[in-house]
Amino acid sequence: MSMNVQESVQSFLKQAERVLAVTHKPRAPEYKQMALTTAIGIAIIGIIGFVINTLSHFLG
Repeated sequence: MSMNVQESVQSFLKQAERVLAVTHKPRAPEYKQMALTTAIGIAIIGIIGFVINTLSHFLG
């Protein structure tokens, strides 16, 4: 049983090492694009929520 746990931990560590080897810190243009996309998404969700809240207030 302990050997199975040890193999699982080693497998996880190898996978984590591969992920860390592939990832990189985003450069400024990439970061700005992600921030803009996130802000637009949050704004759209907020507008939809506001419209639904307003409609439910006037219709309900």
